[in-house]
Amino acid sequence: MPESSDIKATLTIEDGPTLELPVYKGTIGPDVIDVSKLTPNGHFTFDPGFVSTASCESQITFIDGGKGILLHRGYPIEQLAKHSSHLEACYLLIYGELPTEEQKAHFEYTISRHTMVHEQLRTFYSGFRRDAHPMAILCGVVGALSAFYHDSLDITDEQHREIAAFRLIAKMPTLAAMSFKFSIGQPFMYPRNDLNYAENFLYMMFGNPCEDYQVNPVLARAMDKIFLLHADHEQNASTSAVRLTGSSGANPFACIAAGIAALWGPSHGGANEAVLEMLQEIGDESRIDEFVARAKDKSDPFRLMGFGHRVYKNFDPRAKVMKETADEVLKELGIEDDPLLKIAKRLETIALEDEYFVEKKLYPNVDFYSGIILKAMGIPTSMFTVIFAVGRTVGWIAHWHEMHGAPYKIGRPRQLYTGYAARDYPVKPAK
Repeated sequence: MPESSDIKATLTIEDGPTLELPVYKGTIGPDVIDVSKLTPNGHFTFDPGFVSTASCESQITFIDGGKGILLHRGYPIEQLAKHSSHLEACYLLIYGELPTEEQKAHFEYTISRHTMVHEQLRTFYSGFRRDAHPMAILCGVVGALSAFYHDSLDITDEQHREIAAFRLIAKMPTLAAMSFKFSIGQPFMYPRNDLNYAENFLYMMFGNPCEDYQVNPVLARAMDKIFLLHADHEQNASTSAVRLTGSSGANPFACIAAGIAALWGPSHGGANEAVLEMLQEIGDESRIDEFVARAKDKSDPFRLMGFGHRVYKNFDPRAKVMKETADEVLKELGIEDDPLLKIAKRLETIALEDEYFVEKKLYPNVDFYSGIILKAMGIPTSMFTVIFAVGRTVGWIAHWHEMHGAPYKIGRPRQLYTGYAARDYPVKPAK
């Protein structure tokens, strides 16, 4: 709980009491009014989507959407993307500080030695339909991990929580790659301890037992950037789902499965998949103007996916990094002439130059560029959200770990009830 505050907000309720509500100040960001006194006085707040509600106190991530700022433990995302790596950012998010060289080496070693999964999980996959969506598989398999790793599920034990964090961060790329391999009927590839986090993922995705697969370093750097830029984003829908599930005392694997389920929605983690579906719908450069006109028409339900952001009312700071990475990947692969990618590049130019998009600040967001990169790498759209989940795992774990390291209450939102008042059941007269 926040420290006590001398600052008060006064709320006067007509024909009711006048309440003094504490106002708490964070390090940065808006002040927060404590409304917990309302319930004993017979009132709730009404905040659909909880967009004006601080559900918790956290020291992990700060966002200022108006200024386009994203900080992880105080470090700007642009600096982390330039100087750090995904695993170093993982350490930062979990422990609160950047690691020393020794701590970094130990953390990377630990993660690399936890990448294998229980062999019986291979047979678990065979229970899914061959054409199952990889997110459906991932959600089910991650939820089942508690059946395989039940030796460290005491959430009150800090060491158990740390072991769970190591396992989830390390094993998620393996499970994601296995989901992909299963969907295309190829054998699973075991992880390799000599490869780094992103290299290992690409190896397990695209390698096969018939030949030696060499990971392209440009693509590995791009994948690492994607993981890092998706690592955490404050109290979004999936992170809130993890915290809410965790508040019941559920095991960490169930909590992360809840996060995966929430992430699956097209308005959340499925946004980059929706970008590619939109590009396919446009189909040809000659139809771009038609679809741009539809996007400007308020009476037309069509929306350009990958432009603008619910939180960022300016340029998405992650998008700047993703744009540079997208340019590097396209140059490396020499596929600038791909029809869908040409449509994407043209839409990008329009969004950055067209008065309508500039005025409304509908800039390309991180989902737009990550979709382009993953398409260029040859990754099917069904895997886009899975890759998002791999990157976001550390954010979910960090928030779950933070919550259990301090006093917390089980989540219990309330409602504005607008249904029937009490009424009598219509009893039929006896015959």
